[in-house]
Amino acid sequence: MAIILSPETSSCRCIALAGAEVVLRRDGRPLVFGDLKYLQGASDDNMFFEEKHTDICVLGLPQTVSLPESFETTTLRNYFAERGEEESLPYFRAKALYEWLGKTRYCPICGTRLEPGTSEEETSLVCPNCHNIIFPRIEPCIIVLVNRGDNILLALHRNRISKYYSCIAGFMEAGESAEQAVRREIMEETGISVRNIRYFGSQSWPFPSQLMLGFTAEYESGEIHVQESELQRAAWFPRNNCPATPPKGSIAYRLIHQE
Repeated sequence: MAIILSPETSSCRCIALAGAEVVLRRDGRPLVFGDLKYLQGASDDNMFFEEKHTDICVLGLPQTVSLPESFETTTLRNYFAERGEEESLPYFRAKALYEWLGKTRYCPICGTRLEPGTSEEETSLVCPNCHNIIFPRIEPCIIVLVNRGDNILLALHRNRISKYYSCIAGFMEAGESAEQAVRREIMEETGISVRNIRYFGSQSWPFPSQLMLGFTAEYESGEIHVQESELQRAAWFPRNNCPATPPKGSIAYRLIHQE
């Protein structure tokens, strides 16, 4: 089975999560299966699963769990910034599956409790009654850096804890292309029209399940009028004299600093 709930033994890569944070050993050694079984006792509210084809075994704990002294936590964002994309991939996968399994328990068609799928090659949940198959959810988003000569458009987002200035971003809507989403989001949030939209790159961003599609675009027309429900401020900044931006490693940082 691709997903095994509450595995008895495992030789997979072991990952522990406490809400949105990664659990690490204070001595710097990687977690082993015995650590996961030990940490499982820290809270009755836990989820324990193994995904065979990606070779990960995951323990999910609540954010407020009290951990033994030999363990500590760091945010997944910090882990990613320090370790890089390749090293963080199993953790991104673990976080996305943890969120999906926690929120996807009953068939949306008939209401029957879902069960793990039996395929060796893919992860899914299956309804034993109507045989509906559900796959992990991915929510595509766009993020775009708008250029106007030597200046770039950055915004301070209203609903984010951090005070970083970043690129315009938003979810794609049903039926539209990524390029259409770029034009719509920029127009909605800033009142600006753009042209020459170019794909830049992508990044998994499982907070809880986003896939960020990065673009650049050129200013075409319009004056900045911010959508106050989304933004506190938006302005043009010289590329070499930006305000505080998202940390290194994120696709927003790569867009702004062209890395």
